[in-house]
Amino acid sequence: MDRIELILVDHPPHRRTSKKLDLSLRRILPKVVLFFSIFILSFHLFPFSPVIQRLTDGLETREETIREILTVLDRYPMGLTTGAKEELARVIYEESNRYNHDPKFILALIATESSFQNWSVSERGAKGLMQIMPYVAESIAHEMGIEWRGDRTLFNPYLNIRIGVYYLSRLTVDFNDTPTALTAYNYGPTYVKSLMERKERIPFEYYRKILNVYWKL
Repeated sequence: MDRIELILVDHPPHRRTSKKLDLSLRRILPKVVLFFSIFILSFHLFPFSPVIQRLTDGLETREETIREILTVLDRYPMGLTTGAKEELARVIYEESNRYNHDPKFILALIATESSFQNWSVSERGAKGLMQIMPYVAESIAHEMGIEWRGDRTLFNPYLNIRIGVYYLSRLTVDFNDTPTALTAYNYGPTYVKSLMERKERIPFEYYRKILNVYWKL
């Protein structure tokens, strides 16, 4: 009876399994070490492998584009600090990339709409960098989950860009055509749809104006 209790306390089956596990680890461990050694060595011997090269190129392209955007912003007296301009350049890049727009095309739109004047207000009441009507901006802000605070939202350059780029993207989807979407951005989608319903000519002068600015940029 004493012997049985001693066996139960010592748990010999677990001890035997542990020996098998230790033996397995001894067999596997050298292979694991060899694998990771080769993996790490490959980074030193082949630092420009296709996968790594693509990742590096992507990061370089992103930073290069952001620097180009910042160069354009620096041409205009925006009343923003250097840090704020750098952040704005990143927002323009990220939002353009999110909705598959050329960042420089968005820059051309901003240049045409407000000449990069953050506090710009049109005769019709459109406001901010991308000249968005307040009632349009409020609707889109709710749709995007952005807290609506009236002019404080519209004159926030980062939020204005987010709302404006999203609005243009939605128009592009609605009209399935970039020139028509830009015309709707300028004249309003209701007006453009009424022209289409009456089969009247859509004025593309605004689109051509954006293109001219784009090529200059």
